[in-house]
Amino acid sequence: MVQHVRDIMTGDPVTVEPQTSVAEVARIMRDEDLGVVLVTDGDHLRGLVTDRDLVVRSVSKGGDPERVTVAGACSDEPVTVSPDDDLVQAVRLMREHSVRRIPVVEHGHPVGIVSLGDLAMERDPESALGDISAARPNA
Repeated sequence: MVQHVRDIMTGDPVTVEPQTSVAEVARIMRDEDLGVVLVTDGDHLRGLVTDRDLVVRSVSKGGDPERVTVAGACSDEPVTVSPDDDLVQAVRLMREHSVRRIPVVEHGHPVGIVSLGDLAMERDPESALGDISAARPNA
């Protein structure tokens, strides 16, 4: 039976506008216990930013994190999938583009994220990655 992205994706993704400060995005990630947020212009996906992106593409370059915006730290033109794509397509795209998370977009609007951890828990929950991904983070 074909499984679809919608069956395992994390829905209702957290989004920010490109002019949001790096510091504010970092606080959102901390408060919501997230490693990624989507960057949108209105309802349309512009990119995504991970906690690592904040450090490597922004903080390490200096500047005031309260004034520097997330626009310079986000990955532009991300690879996307639709909720109706099958999981094989999501896996193929992750391999092809060497990414761990893919935004899920429906009619041009972000509706979720599918991650390597989501796929691991679905396909092989007993694997090390599946087990780690299923564990609740320590506060």
